[in-house]
Amino acid sequence: MRAVRYERYGPPEVLTVQEVPVPAPGPGQFLLKVHATSVNPAEAMVRSGRMKVMSGFRFPKGTGEDFAGTIVAGGPDADENLIGEQVWGLVYGLNAATAAEYITVKESQFALAPTTIDLVTAAALPTVGSTALTALRAVRLAAGERLLVVGASGGIGSSIVQIAAAKGAVVATVSSGGNADFLTGLGAKETYDYAKLEDLASAPEFDAVVDLHGTELDTYRRRVRSGGRIVTFAMKGMAGAMASIVKPGARVGVAQLKPRRADLEELTRLVESGELHPQVERIYPMDAIAEAHRSVESGHSRGKRVVRIARA
Repeated sequence: MRAVRYERYGPPEVLTVQEVPVPAPGPGQFLLKVHATSVNPAEAMVRSGRMKVMSGFRFPKGTGEDFAGTIVAGGPDADENLIGEQVWGLVYGLNAATAAEYITVKESQFALAPTTIDLVTAAALPTVGSTALTALRAVRLAAGERLLVVGASGGIGSSIVQIAAAKGAVVATVSSGGNADFLTGLGAKETYDYAKLEDLASAPEFDAVVDLHGTELDTYRRRVRSGGRIVTFAMKGMAGAMASIVKPGARVGVAQLKPRRADLEELTRLVESGELHPQVERIYPMDAIAEAHRSVESGHSRGKRVVRIARA
């Protein structure tokens, strides 16, 4: 089978498509034919070597967390009734490798895929959608509350905007100015430009803030009402979160994804109900995955970069 591998840390060009053996599912595992994966910023960071202390020095390595595909076989003790089902999910971890024609997965790592979208589109959502649900739990968002999403145009942010709007929140966003119409179309009632943050000073206070960018945290803290909540998912936000402990005003919580099958099932429900639509900026062929990584590293996004794995 074909799989994306790299033999050393470095720029996107270290990624190559290689021929490797098809993996065999172990007890309770399934063999999945992958239709598509997507590229998340963390995967580009791992590949670059910025997280090598944690990801280690054993090569070759694969890349990719998200997957959407078809269950084709099961190992010992696996539920044979799932063979043939179309599923989606994520393999979470620094050494995940879903950019391959076949992978092995556990039942806890996937759920039935939505029937209202194709599997290539579906691959955009598992990681960012699960992170969005984690974020909304972290800030305990309730219907009618005002939510500010910082860094709203990417995969996570665009998912939060849609889900929060569907839950009845009043959603405001911070992103590049050119994304205002895009975010309004997803359900945002107010949009603010990174380059004009002074405009936030006249905005009503927010009940909750989800930060995906990591900078200007003091600006956002000043716009949180007394008793409001603010969390950051950005590594660049760690210092600001620590500093908020001793500063007056809202304390910044630090949150991270904790994958749950229940969240994948909830994402399926949201997509099938029309409340959530995966935002795909571009679909790349498997042989162009280096280009997809390079695009993610640019820092400018309007949705996700998806990589088609299955050959026509």
